[in-house]
Amino acid sequence: MSLVLAAAMLLSVSASVSAQVSPEQASRCENLLDLRSLTLTRAEITENPQDGSAYCYVRGIISPAIHFHAQLPLPVNWNGRFLQWGDGGKDGDLDFANHRVAEGYAVTNSNMGHDNGVEPGASFAFNNRQAEIDFGYRAVHLTVVAGKRLVQEYYGNTAEYSYFEGCSQGGRQAFMSAQRYPQDFDGIIAGAPAFNYQGLNAAGTWNLQRVFRDNLVGNLAVDTNGDGSYDSLGLINVLHEKVLEKCDANDGVRDGVINDPLSCNFNPALDLSDAMCPTGTSTDSCFTTAQLQTINDLYNGPSDDAGRAVYPGKMFGSETRWPGYYIPWEGNNMGPSKLMGVAGDHMNYLFYEEDPGVTVPDVRDLNYQAKTTGVMPEFHWIDWDINDFFSGKGDLMKSITDANDPDLSRYLVDAGGKMLIYHGLVDTLIIATDTINYYNEMVNQTFTGSMAEAQDHARMFLAPGMGHCRGGPGPDTWDKLVPLVEWVENGNAPDSVIATHSTAGEVDNERPLCVYPQQARYVGPAGGADDPANWRAENFQCQ
Repeated sequence: MSLVLAAAMLLSVSASVSAQVSPEQASRCENLLDLRSLTLTRAEITENPQDGSAYCYVRGIISPAIHFHAQLPLPVNWNGRFLQWGDGGKDGDLDFANHRVAEGYAVTNSNMGHDNGVEPGASFAFNNRQAEIDFGYRAVHLTVVAGKRLVQEYYGNTAEYSYFEGCSQGGRQAFMSAQRYPQDFDGIIAGAPAFNYQGLNAAGTWNLQRVFRDNLVGNLAVDTNGDGSYDSLGLINVLHEKVLEKCDANDGVRDGVINDPLSCNFNPALDLSDAMCPTGTSTDSCFTTAQLQTINDLYNGPSDDAGRAVYPGKMFGSETRWPGYYIPWEGNNMGPSKLMGVAGDHMNYLFYEEDPGVTVPDVRDLNYQAKTTGVMPEFHWIDWDINDFFSGKGDLMKSITDANDPDLSRYLVDAGGKMLIYHGLVDTLIIATDTINYYNEMVNQTFTGSMAEAQDHARMFLAPGMGHCRGGPGPDTWDKLVPLVEWVENGNAPDSVIATHSTAGEVDNERPLCVYPQQARYVGPAGGADDPANWRAENFQCQ
């Protein structure tokens, strides 16, 4: 009977896939549905759009609401490795890693315990502690456990090596795995990790409050014709050019990228003094006092009234990426992505032990008075108080969502795991300064301050000019998994990775990203540092 069902199943897939799979092989996949120890809803041969290969696709449920899936290459194509694929944002869906399946990895991923189609953003967490725990740490770990069981059943053997790869929310999951479940992975890739989860979301809300304050008096987008529409981002370009003028050449290369933003000594009050508007005027080529205050706020980051820093400020050189996240203007319908996404509802549902209320009908309406009584009270993000951050009111949720324990000895030392961390230096969503500070504290806590010893276990790569996980004016593209596999399986730790930047599909910048704290220095033809023809990896050296 199983062969008949398998043959029928093959009729539902493409002819090319059917040719790759015998009825016995199809049955091997479908029979996973009979596992008594996993709740599975689907197991069938399907086609990988990446390369047209056939693989076994499995979906299942972990009580109460974690949905997961597995992409299992055919046994003949399996490379013997297991990979948990990380998530982004608030997740709530199933993500595919087709390129890794094409490379032979058995891959799993989950929805982190909720469906964003019915509970978008952070609304899944409204008065739902179990959903918060699943989102915080439970979903990834149990998906890994289920995935490894499927690997054992489908291939008749355990994976020789297990890996995690993720960025942003996936980076937080990576840190959480290393801290809470040190036995889950042999190697972990953590990109732009949102490990300080409550801090970065508090900062996102505070940043928006500073931009939107007093009816947008300090907005860095400008209404150039008085029609009430903020139509110009000219000031952002003026600011960015001033920053580049000050610090672009600090590394000896004028390429529109600040190699080390932390060493940039740009001072808005001094370096913008010649670009200030005459009193009572405002254009998109000069700054008002209120706009200068906004700039200082974004660079400095939030602190409470006692002067306690909540989160680092924006890196110098990241200015052109601010509008996408924080600057309301006509191009985003006055709804920058940080407002319309995570900051607009995070404090409603994911910060306090007791949720203060549902989101207001339109988060862009600053004049709306939240209805704070009744069975479904409302809470407006504009009313959130930065002083609540250290008040203890958010401590329970910090314990669930934050992954900022710098002691990684159980994973890096006891379990022998390896970790590669990377972060773009113009990431304006999750600030690389926070990751740098964490790494240095990890060196102190886990390896008693020995950077050399720490680098035997965990290495960090900072990418000048790279935005959040990808994009930006600097080199931002390289295979994250290959150097980790080489390190874990062959003991060859990467001293650098070669990253590229492309425009219209053509590589126009290439250089090494160095193991922190080293940086890439130009060593190419004398006098040619500013020539894009010389921006090739061999003309740079990690120093």
